Amino acid sequence: MNKYPFIFSDAPRYRIWRHVAFWTFWWLFQGFLYAFTPAPINVSYLDRIPYTMVESAIYLFAHIFLAYSLMYFVLPHYLLKGKYTATGIWVLILFFATAAISTCIALYIIDPIRDSILSQESQPAKRDRPPSFFLGLLAGLRGAITIGGMAAAIKLMKHWYVKEQRNLQLQKEKAEAQLQLLKAQVHPHFLFNTLNNIYSHTQGVAPVAAQLVMGLSDMLRFMLYECNQPLVPLSKELTMIRDYISLEKIRYDERFDIHLDIPSGADHLYIAPLLLLPLVENCFKHGASNMLEQPWLNLQIHLKEDLMEMRLMNGKAKEKKQGPNFGIGIENVRKRLQLLYPDRHTLKIMNEEEVFVVTLTLQLECIRSSRKKEENTFVLTNNE
Repeated sequence: MNKYPFIFSDAPRYRIWRHVAFWTFWWLFQGFLYAFTPAPINVSYLDRIPYTMVESAIYLFAHIFLAYSLMYFVLPHYLLKGKYTATGIWVLILFFATAAISTCIALYIIDPIRDSILSQESQPAKRDRPPSFFLGLLAGLRGAITIGGMAAAIKLMKHWYVKEQRNLQLQKEKAEAQLQLLKAQVHPHFLFNTLNNIYSHTQGVAPVAAQLVMGLSDMLRFMLYECNQPLVPLSKELTMIRDYISLEKIRYDERFDIHLDIPSGADHLYIAPLLLLPLVENCFKHGASNMLEQPWLNLQIHLKEDLMEMRLMNGKAKEKKQGPNFGIGIENVRKRLQLLYPDRHTLKIMNEEEVFVVTLTLQLECIRSSRKKEENTFVLTNNE
C-alpha cells in the first residue's frame, strides 16, 4: 500500500487530493457530456460548454450526497457485514432520493437559469409543454446509477485490495515466524523429558526450583502444541499469563505486589495465541526488573459478551523513563492487532513518569460449538 500512497494511503493530504481529483474529473466529464445533449439554447457546442459546466457543478451536490452515503454508510455498515437485503433497500432509497434531488435542481434551478439566458439573448423558449417531474426523475435516476456505481466500485476495489495486502503481509510474517521457530526448534519429547528429569531431581531438595521447572514446562507445552493454531481459547491464554506471572513472582519473593482480576470460564471465546503475553512481559522487563524498591503490577481483564477490555499497569523507576517505543515486543503486538483485528481493537499506551499503562479493547471470536473439540485436542496433546 505504500507503493501507491495517493490511491491507498489514509493520510489526510492524500485523501483530500484524491477526492478533489475524483470530483474534478466527474465535473469536467459531466460538463462536456451535457454539451452534447439537446438544449433550448441554439448555440454551437463550444459556446454551450460554459453553461453546461455551471450545470454540472450544480448537479454535483446531488452526486456527492449519493456517493458518500454509499461509501461511508451503506457499504461499511451493511454490505461488508453481509446484510444484503438491507443493502438493497438502502441503495434503492438513496438512488431515488438522489434522482428526486436532481429533478428538483433541474426544475427549480437549472431551468430558470436557462430561461434567463434565453430571454437575455432574445431567443424564444422552446418548451412545447411544461417540464415533467417524472421524466426528470428518470434522468436523475440514470445519473444516480452512474455515479453511485462508480463510487461503490472504487470503494470496494480499494477495500478488497487492502484486505488482500493485509492477508499477504500476515502470511509473510507467519512464514517468517515459522522459519525462526524451525531454526531454534528442539524436539518436544526430548525437551519435556529433560524438564521432567530436572523436576524429579529438584522436587525434594529444591522445591522452588522444581516449581519453576514445572511452570516452564507448562508454558512450553502451550507454546509448542497450542500456538500453531490461528486461534486458541481465551481461558488457555489467560492461564498462560497466570503461569508466567507466577514464575516471575518467585524471582522477587514477597517484594512484588501483584493484583490480578482475570475472568475464568471463557472457553467459548477465542483469541490469537500469545497476543497478550508480550504486554505482560514488558512490565517485568522494563518495570519490575529496574525498580529498586517495591515493584507492583495491576492486571484487570473484563468481558462484555465478545468484547474483552484489558487494563495493565506497572510501576517503573524514575531514572528509567523511556520514550513511547518499548522495543519489538509491543511493536509486534501492534502489527499483529492491525493484521488480525483491523477495526476490531483499540490499543492505548501511556508512558508516565512512574507508571506504564496499557489499555486494550478487543473483539474476540465466539465459537461455542468448538469447545468440546478443543478440549479433546488438549487431552491428546498432554498424553503425548
